[in-house]
Amino acid sequence: MKNRSIRHPEGMPSMVYADANGQIFDLPGLKMIGRSGHEVSPLQKDDLIPLPEGSELFVLPGTLPLGWDADRDEVVVFDGGQCGLKGPVQAVAAFMAPGYTQTAMAPFFHETRDHDPLPLFSYTAVGWWRGRFWVAGFRSDPDPRQDFRSFRPRVVREKTLKKLKRFRSNRLVQHLGRCSLTYGCPAARNFFMERWEAPIPTSPACNARCIGCISHQPKGGPPATQDRIRFVPSTEEVVELAVSHIARAGRGGIVSFGQGCEGEPLLQWELLVRSIRKIRQRTGHGTVNLNTNASVPDAVQPLVEAGLDSMRISMNSSRKRYYEAYYRPKGFIQDDVLRTWKTMKQLGKFVSLNLFILPGLTDEMEEIDRLSGLIDRFGLDLIQLRNHNIDPDWYLNSIGYRKAGRTVGIKGMVRILKERFPWLRFGYFNPRLNGGRLR
Repeated sequence: MKNRSIRHPEGMPSMVYADANGQIFDLPGLKMIGRSGHEVSPLQKDDLIPLPEGSELFVLPGTLPLGWDADRDEVVVFDGGQCGLKGPVQAVAAFMAPGYTQTAMAPFFHETRDHDPLPLFSYTAVGWWRGRFWVAGFRSDPDPRQDFRSFRPRVVREKTLKKLKRFRSNRLVQHLGRCSLTYGCPAARNFFMERWEAPIPTSPACNARCIGCISHQPKGGPPATQDRIRFVPSTEEVVELAVSHIARAGRGGIVSFGQGCEGEPLLQWELLVRSIRKIRQRTGHGTVNLNTNASVPDAVQPLVEAGLDSMRISMNSSRKRYYEAYYRPKGFIQDDVLRTWKTMKQLGKFVSLNLFILPGLTDEMEEIDRLSGLIDRFGLDLIQLRNHNIDPDWYLNSIGYRKAGRTVGIKGMVRILKERFPWLRFGYFNPRLNGGRLR
């Protein structure tokens, strides 16, 4: 019991690897290391925490694990031969539970130059010490809304089926039923559990071609992790879902447009305006939020006038060259995104950044300084620290990443931004607002 309360390991965990059958082992002779950008290096013990409940371990086919040989003071590519192992070995990574942010990626070496990108998940460094797995990360949001222990599968299934029957003619509710029962989407499950934040997907189309899009991938890319909505819901379907959720979830309830199972909601901004206006005619409670790529600045004022409370803008990098190389926008550029951000703040509304975290890029001082300049110009309320679900090699090569100078680590980045902007908050989830302010 005492071991469970340890926040950081007293010794450096061992490297872990998997055999051909997916069985995971540790190798005490090599210590775990982490990856930042294209570089690998030893980790600090205070960067490590116990593997959070609800996390998953992934075996990475076609890769070899890397470890640190303290006696030789060097990184070692482990192929099993060093220990006389028969059969192939594979690298292992952790996919941390929601509410946790990585500080180092899993290090691995591709056995061949010609290989497919890894599936669209984040890959966090993981090791083994004294009977448990340890990962490079930290809890970035204490909100329990997506904690593993908050979901009892039997209860989720019962409540989902009950609401699907109640709203059998609402296509949007039926779509979310699949998200809950098939994909285990925490946001969809919370809708059926009638608490916290409910998703409202509205757009089957998108005006970006994000390299790491989780709902649409061209042939040759990694498989999309979920199906995109295939219809545009009616105003009545949106309002019915939103009002019923706010009524059940209470004053702390949130309804959010812009989900992983859709394209860009601003392409349906007129639908959003009509829906938000009707939602606000029926209830003044709850928070109405929009998750967006912020590509349509002219839509901001009508949305705010209708009753939009907050906006979360997705961004992989504040630097234009990396932003546009990743999003591959159609009909907009990063300057449009910045104008949306500026307008939302000028209208006195809550704005957060959904910042895709990738150690080595996100924590470069050039990146931090560019982001600081934007915050100085426009203002900002919250940064959501979201692990970037993407093969790091594929991503960095696709955007033409080149290291531009000093990195300070993800926790170092947070510390610098807090010093520069004392009011700025950090988290993982969309906040519950009270009159435009954080609860």
